[in-house]
Amino acid sequence: ADMGAECWRTLLMLLAALVLTAKLGHFQRWGGFQEKSTSKKNMNSTLRFFIENYNNVSNDTYLFRVDKVLQSYVQLTTGVEYLATVKISRTKCKKNSTKSHSCPRQSEKKKKKSFICEFLIYTVPWINYYELWNNSCLVA
Repeated sequence: ADMGAECWRTLLMLLAALVLTAKLGHFQRWGGFQEKSTSKKNMNSTLRFFIENYNNVSNDTYLFRVDKVLQSYVQLTTGVEYLATVKISRTKCKKNSTKSHSCPRQSEKKKKKSFICEFLIYTVPWINYYELWNNSCLVA
């Protein structure tokens, strides 16, 4: 075998590998979180998933609801990742109540409670898949 040809082949392989790596690197960078409109409508199903999840694990007697989306970012990966900051408040509905969708906020001073939560949810909307990756809440 001709040494020169062998050398070129190796060089071309290396070059191809480099181009591929550069492309992948660019692809990952290109993702990134983009700021998204904070309309609740835009994120309805994600917010519903978040608050249902929150209420399930919370040991509060009352249900909480999302009051306001303060910040929201979205990133397209293998699905859609939502990084959001929301304000949630305690409602007048007890946990086992059925009318959770129309629950008014607590108005009694002693029972009022709000949190600011930051969460990251991974979703594959077209198959209705949601997963909470991260959540932290602070008293508002």
